[in-house]
Amino acid sequence: MKKKANISIKPRFPRENAEKMIRRFLKKTKKERIIEEVRDRARYKKPSVKKKEKRARAQRARYREEQKRIRAQQRRVRKNR
Repeated sequence: MKKKANISIKPRFPRENAEKMIRRFLKKTKKERIIEEVRDRARYKKPSVKKKEKRARAQRARYREEQKRIRAQQRRVRKNR
C-alpha cells in the first residue's frame, strides 16, 4: 500500500493570486504522482506492462541523476578555472 499524501496549499502572502496557488498544488501532486496513480488505477494493466513501465521510469530517473551529476561537475570545473 502506498503512503497517504497529505498536500495542503496556503497563500504565501495576503491576497495571493489563486492561479499561482493552483499551479503550486498541481506541481506538488505531480511530484507525489497522485494524479498519475489515479489514472493508472482507472484501468487494468497486465503485470508485465506495469513492470515494463516501472523499469522505464527507473531508467529515466537514473539518466536524469547522472546528467545532474555531470552538470554539477562541469560547473565545479568552470568555477575553479
